[in-house]
Amino acid sequence: MCAGDDHNCPDFEQHRQKFLENLGADRRTFLKSALLTAGGAAGFGASSLVGPALAQVSAAHQPAQRAFHYLPATDETVHWGYFSKTLKPKIEINSGDLVTIEALTHHAADDMERMVKGDPGAESVYLWTKDRKGVNRRGAGPEDASLFGRGAGEGLGVHICTGPVYVRGAEPGDVLEVRILDVVPRPCANPAFAGKAFGSNAAAWWGFHYKDLITEPKTREVITIYEIDATGERNWAQAVYNFRWTPQTDPFGVVHPTIDYPGVPVDHSTVVENHDVLKGIRVPVRPHFGVIGLAPKEADMVDSIPPSYTGGNIDNWRIGKGATMYYPVAVDGALLSVGDPHASQGDSELCGTAIECSLTGTFQIILHKKADLPGTALEGLEHPMLETQNEWLVHGFSYANYLEELGGDAQSAIYDKSSVDLALRDAFRKMRHFLMTTQGLTEDEAISLITVSADFGITQVVDGNWGVHAIIRKDIFAGRA
Repeated sequence: MCAGDDHNCPDFEQHRQKFLENLGADRRTFLKSALLTAGGAAGFGASSLVGPALAQVSAAHQPAQRAFHYLPATDETVHWGYFSKTLKPKIEINSGDLVTIEALTHHAADDMERMVKGDPGAESVYLWTKDRKGVNRRGAGPEDASLFGRGAGEGLGVHICTGPVYVRGAEPGDVLEVRILDVVPRPCANPAFAGKAFGSNAAAWWGFHYKDLITEPKTREVITIYEIDATGERNWAQAVYNFRWTPQTDPFGVVHPTIDYPGVPVDHSTVVENHDVLKGIRVPVRPHFGVIGLAPKEADMVDSIPPSYTGGNIDNWRIGKGATMYYPVAVDGALLSVGDPHASQGDSELCGTAIECSLTGTFQIILHKKADLPGTALEGLEHPMLETQNEWLVHGFSYANYLEELGGDAQSAIYDKSSVDLALRDAFRKMRHFLMTTQGLTEDEAISLITVSADFGITQVVDGNWGVHAIIRKDIFAGRA
């Protein structure tokens, strides 16, 4: 009998939906049990930035019964390439609720057979015929493509973001705690590749490497398709093949000489697939979300590429299962969106992308009210912060809030003004502030400790607003009262 896996079954869609519902029920039971075992809101981390007092106060604002929500990725639930405080929420949740969110990669059109075919949600998002697109606007640019003629939104912002999620009671000045409880790959729905998932890595024109190529042709974009085991039995990815981008004509008749507009379906009859690549290489899989962010207040339509004070495209591979992110709330409801899922990425994301692979994440969302923050580690938080079981991380950017700092043309100026030096300076200042305010250190003590104990890394140099993160281990403070 078909269990939602036989595409030839006349009742395939009905059986697949039942399978997903049953899977959802099993996952809900597992997560609720895990949450109770962990002690609920106060027990996620023994050394959490949210101490017992704040956890108790924040829990008092939550309903007695936590709800579980599921937000699939479809043409009705995603926004492509931008954040906006004007977006209508797709779901509303209470503080403390759990929500599973499907996130689609914006590079799935690099291999539609492996990453779109047979998947109703992905097919609805990637639908593009000569008559219409499933999701028309792709980017924060003009709807009429009057700047470059590339398409609605002009590709000024590229990520498929699921949401937004409206958090009841969230107001500017509050802090949103986002716990990542689970991350799983989205299995390929094409029966030819059962049990597998796939991702794409594009060494593209916006990559840090692009003007430093040494072999001919020296202006080339190369896409490598990777395979991941969707069953979870294998924790590494392997390359399947690569190809050089050739000018692609989209279904509306627009020619794309480079990768300049998201979701353009690649016609594989125009490219040469090289299947003899990275033989014997096993890339460790560390699934994470390149984009988790709240809506900023500064503009109605904000490019999804540069990260900023409300999060967004941070591209830190540590933002995966077991991690917690903290974000300052800028607009009512917070308006949380999730996208840019990655199977794996190294610090810097040097060539422009990671292994861009669709994932599904389960999150617990906790709201901390501004009035409850004085005297806590979250008081005055003005930037996204990451916490793992063993570490605290601050994220520095070339411009901490580029939308405010660079004025009316910020969304274009940021691409010309970023530098690692500026991002490093911002990360240092944030870590210094963190140590002085949360650990009670003097400035001199903080500077010495940063120098001898903190690790600075280049998060990414490809997202317009470049990023440097600073990491401090929690066990350094184990001897303090």
